[in-house]
Amino acid sequence: MAKQTRVIIETHSLLIVQSRHSRRGWCRLCGAEEEMIALENLDAIPNLERPALEAWLNSADLHRSLADDGSNLICLNSLLARVQKTKSA
Repeated sequence: MAKQTRVIIETHSLLIVQSRHSRRGWCRLCGAEEEMIALENLDAIPNLERPALEAWLNSADLHRSLADDGSNLICLNSLLARVQKTKSA
């Protein structure tokens, strides 16, 4: 009887579309200049579930800062890290 080998390839992808609403800003928690998105523009990310987002915002997982114009900004680096943490759990 011939020996069989089974190969399983698992892939994940994440698509980030940079909008005109994203901007570069200083993230004090990352200690670097990062891409930021205004809190009111997070609805533009279609596969981001609202209950999960609200839980992340109430935790320390997302890095937030205040822009000069008064808008609340979220560090995209921390958002991506949180999404990856969720997918691996």
